[in-house]
Amino acid sequence: MQAEKLMQIALLLPSSAFIGWLAGAWADRYFHQSWIGIAGCVFGGISGLVYVVRLALASGRDSANGAGAESGNGKGNSDKP
Repeated sequence: MQAEKLMQIALLLPSSAFIGWLAGAWADRYFHQSWIGIAGCVFGGISGLVYVVRLALASGRDSANGAGAESGNGKGNSDKP
């Protein structure tokens, strides 16, 4: 499961910048401008970076919570009645 999260992080940032560039290129052609493609790429990169940071922080919190439950602190399920 950890490898899946790492793959998601590795693919998310470039794909968000590419999608932002595509949307900006479309807007360039539609509005007859030349700067929107660059702005779309920058916006896509920033939004992808924000999502990657949030995902990494959530992953860190999940692994810290998982380690605490495995250390035998009495918060897990027990077979004893």
